Order: sequence, then C-alpha cells, then structure tokens
Amino acid sequence: MNTSSRPSFSAQQQAWYEQACARIDPKRLQKLLFEIVDIHSPTGAARAASEFMARHLAEVGMDARYQPMTDTSGNVLAEVRGSGGGATLMLYSPIDTHLELDEAESQWTGAKGEADMQPRAQMLDDWVFGLGASNPKAMVATLTEIATALIEAGVPLTGDLMVGMADGGMPVDIASRQHSGMSNGVLHLLNRGAAADFAVIMKPWNWVYNEEPGMGWFKLRVHGTLGYAGVPHDLPAFRSSVVPAATVIQELQAWLLDYADRNTSGVIKPHGWIAGVRSGDPQRPAFPSAITEIFLDVRINPRTTPADVKAQFAAFVDTLRERHPDIVLDWEMFGSVPGGTTDPDNWIVASAKRGWEHIEQRPHGVPDLLGGQTDGAALRRYGVPTVRLGWPWPAPNPPLPVAEGLGGMGATYVPDLIPCAHKIMYVLIDTLTRKRHELGL
Repeated sequence: MNTSSRPSFSAQQQAWYEQACARIDPKRLQKLLFEIVDIHSPTGAARAASEFMARHLAEVGMDARYQPMTDTSGNVLAEVRGSGGGATLMLYSPIDTHLELDEAESQWTGAKGEADMQPRAQMLDDWVFGLGASNPKAMVATLTEIATALIEAGVPLTGDLMVGMADGGMPVDIASRQHSGMSNGVLHLLNRGAAADFAVIMKPWNWVYNEEPGMGWFKLRVHGTLGYAGVPHDLPAFRSSVVPAATVIQELQAWLLDYADRNTSGVIKPHGWIAGVRSGDPQRPAFPSAITEIFLDVRINPRTTPADVKAQFAAFVDTLRERHPDIVLDWEMFGSVPGGTTDPDNWIVASAKRGWEHIEQRPHGVPDLLGGQTDGAALRRYGVPTVRLGWPWPAPNPPLPVAEGLGGMGATYVPDLIPCAHKIMYVLIDTLTRKRHELGL
C-alpha cells in the first residue's frame, strides 16, 4: 500500500493533537523515569519494575495487567479501547537493563561508580542518571507519558491503544534465569494477548526506521596444548593457543569490517564486534591454556538469514585456515536472531514520517544506517508492522560523569524526549481516530 499521498491531519485531528500534546508533562515524565530507574531490573529479574508499571498504567486509566513468566520475570500489557472499528496500535518497550552490575560484572565492565553505572537513580536539574535511564527506561517513561496525555485529553478514539513492556529485551542470554534475553519476553507477550495491527517502538537516534537487524553469536576456539612456564619456547611438544589467537583476532576484525560493507542494504549496516577472549586460569599463570576462545556478535540484515551469515562465517574460517595452516581452530554459532522489516509504504511508517516532518519542519530523507537490534525485529517477524522513532543521542555535556563507550545508556536529558513524544502522539492521533479501511486494513 502506497501511503505517500495520504492526507495530513484534518482540522479536528489537529485540534485533538494539540490538546493531547498540551497534556504532555516533562516533570511528570521525569518523576516516573526516576522511579522506574530506581527499581533494579536486570534481564530475567524485571518483576518488580513490571509490577510497578502495571499498577501505574492502571492508575492513569488503562486496563493493565502483569503477566508473569517466572518467579522473577514478567511483562506488562495495558489497553484503552476505542469506540470500535479501528486499529489496535501498541506502544512497546523492553523494561530490563543490559547489565546487572554486581561485583563480578563491575570488574569486566570497568565501572568505577559513574552515574550511569549505578543500579539506582539520581536526578539533577533536567537529567536522570542510573542503569538503563536512557535505554530502555526513558522509552518506558516517555511512552507512558504519551498514553497518559492522550487519555487526559479525552480524544475520542476509534481504535484501541495498547501499551506493552517486556522483560528479556536485551541482547543477552542469562542462563541462570531460564535463558532470559534475546526477545523472549516480547514473544511471550505476543502469544498472550498483545494482538496489534501496528506497533511503535522508541529508541535512540532521531530518525524513522522501518526495519532492524538481527544478530548472530559466534565462538572461535584456538587449540594448543597445556603448557608450563618453566620450559623453553621452542619445546616441540608445546603449541600455544594464546599467541595464535592474536593472529585470529586481527584477521577476524578485518573480516567484520568487510562483512558489514558487503551486507549493507535498506537502512541497515550490520556491524559486528569481537566481544571478548577467554583463556586459562588466573590462579595458575604458570600454565598456558590449551584452548583460547574468541566470541563475537555479528548483526544480521533483515534480507539475510542467520543460516546465510553462518555460511559466510564458515567461508571466512576456511580462508583463515588456508592462510594459517599451523593454527588449529574450530567454531560454532551459539546464538541467532533474524532481523525484521516492515514495508516502507505501510501506513504506520508513512504516518511516523509525517509526524517526524511535522515536528522537524524538514523532509525526512535517508536516515543514518542502523546496526542496533531491538525487540522491534521480533514484532515484525510476528507479523506486526512496526516503526521505530527516536531522539538525539547521546545527550551532550552531562553534569555527572558517565562511563560507557556507548555514550551513556544510563544518562537522559528529559527535554530531548519531548519532541519524540510529540511525533509519536501524531502517529496515535493519525491512526487511532480512523476506521480500519482508511489504514489499509
């Protein structure tokens, strides 16, 4: 369905839009953001945060419920129904944080008490700091504020507004919590009542995106023999696994850059990064390890299957073996999530671009290429046309120290969220005040 020629707001829709936007309260949003950041919710342990949001959404006038998955994990699903005959649109966000930041985790993350690396909230002027304050909890708070403002404005909805929040949205696999992560929560939500015609997700970067990548997790094992520091380096019976791993890492890094270029299409550039190296026992430094493991995440374009990426990686390993026949290695793909795409001419994408242009007062154009993965890929794979809107990120000049090379997933400047809230409100008014046939349904 080509929607590029769809009309903009009617006079009545414009009035409803202005009424609803006038109800968006940055201070109320900031208060909720502080409260939800102050509830620690690492992947697989977001029960308290989800229960809090279920209660909050009920208090603002939605039919809200908590959906347990385990004793420590669960989701939120809330709804306001319109008069009938319209579409169901879901505002969606994950609610879990990418880190736990216990003592062991603080060591490998390099956390030293910075404001964005704390499992508790801090508020300073228009800023909120704390683990996940920007991603995902700024999304949780902003989408809730949008829904609250729409309800308070009394806009007569035709369609149904749904708000969904799920645990397990981070690109992790927490074995100790029933392998939570990799979008397990949103799939649980979709299978238990979250039946939507469209979905809107919010994520940093000030563009409209109709697609997002998946991810493939690989592990390379370089094999040698167990060694001992007291023997010469030229001992014929000893073969290091650690030193050849350095060669493998350099070759792999070059392949990752080439892979991203070769697999770029649409608005996706599927980057890959070497995440870590594991070898030996720090309690036994006199004994070089027989195996050195290298593990990495490779993003997957929606037009490329995980199986195809697996084949590309296998071809790389074959070439590596040819160039370095003295290196003994094997590999495996131990995780995969396919990407997802929505037709760029779909109603929800076209509406989001109209909303973006309404606020930005300029043509949308071609967005920056995207490599970040979210639950939006899973929504699309389950047949829910989904659009992603965002805000400028990271916010410059935070007044407290932040640590992450990611730019501060735990630092949010609240005024930056408000234009995005207005854009999403445009999509709600545009979509939920029309009959289904007007939306191509």
